[in-house]
Amino acid sequence: MQIIPIASGKGGVGKSLIAANLAIALGQAGKRTVLVDLDLGGSNLHLILGVRSPEGGIGPFLSGRRAKFEDAVFSTEYPNLRFVPGDAEIPGLANLGAAQKRKLINRITKLDAEFVVMDLGAGTNFNTVDFFLLAPHGIVVTTPTPTAIVNAYLFLKNAVYRVLHNAFPAKSPGAELLNNLRKDPGSLRRLSIPDLLEQLKAVDPEGHRAFQDKTRHFRPRIVLNMLEDPKDADKVNRLRSSCLEYLTLDPEHLGVIYRDDLQDRALASRIPLIRYKPGSVLAQAIYRIADKLIQLQDEDSGPLLYDGTDDGFAEAEAEAEADFNAKLEYVAELLHSGTLSTGDLIETIKNQQLEITQLRKQNMLYKSKLVRAMNQGFKP
Repeated sequence: MQIIPIASGKGGVGKSLIAANLAIALGQAGKRTVLVDLDLGGSNLHLILGVRSPEGGIGPFLSGRRAKFEDAVFSTEYPNLRFVPGDAEIPGLANLGAAQKRKLINRITKLDAEFVVMDLGAGTNFNTVDFFLLAPHGIVVTTPTPTAIVNAYLFLKNAVYRVLHNAFPAKSPGAELLNNLRKDPGSLRRLSIPDLLEQLKAVDPEGHRAFQDKTRHFRPRIVLNMLEDPKDADKVNRLRSSCLEYLTLDPEHLGVIYRDDLQDRALASRIPLIRYKPGSVLAQAIYRIADKLIQLQDEDSGPLLYDGTDDGFAEAEAEAEADFNAKLEYVAELLHSGTLSTGDLIETIKNQQLEITQLRKQNMLYKSKLVRAMNQGFKP
């Protein structure tokens, strides 16, 4: 079974849409798939699937109203796909206790499936990070905006720190060093992972080896969503550079997806995108990512191991260029067929210009913050 946690450093980047459609695509490819809504406290994945909110799910199971986890696993109309809904109506469900989390993880890892796609909550709380770390190759969804890229980096940084703290038992020399650093958040923030690892290696070689063993095959995958231009694909390279330099982490680029108003129309119709318009550029990007995951599964029966991370980044740039050209052809076809009026096209361009203006303002704000941080000797 391959567990595919899907996370994001911030909301609004299309994480749930990708999770739902990716699960459907895997099922269509003949893979027994289970989609689990782990955005606890904000569960809405059933809306993207186009199904009614089931009377029960993870919430009743964890609260004791439903004893068997199997009763929280529902069949769907999509081939080979079952669904475990969350429950946003139970107070405090987003703040799972340690025992509840262990209970849930135990049941999820015993599901009868070839793929388990987990839609996690946005952000970096401990429960979200722990679910993400159930697999060595979880997916982080981001967009080309500066805020989304920074938050994706911070999510990965929190994941590395989570593994780091778990690698050193309580009262060990390494744990004591980390606890002392935690008392001075400023010093810990300025200290990069490579520098911290050197200090930990000096005081606790055994714990340092345990951390290296835990992270040996930890290579998260990046999906860059809501592209507007092929050049946007290059922005994830900066994320990778920061991960390599400051986190000793080398993520893989799994693919790119262009922004398309089609997803809003599909959501309003309560029809998953790849069923609403399977031939669209956006749907084809989802199918391409599903194919990559299946190929990786075929190559490795155990933990997903692979080489050629550089090839993945180069491939993503080529895909961005090809998808952009296909998108232009699609718009031209709609215009010539009369489906898209000249007025619609003008309105679309105006909206894009407005978004570009907002992004430029946001970019200038981040540039000024980065300059101030560099002047203060801050390392991300």
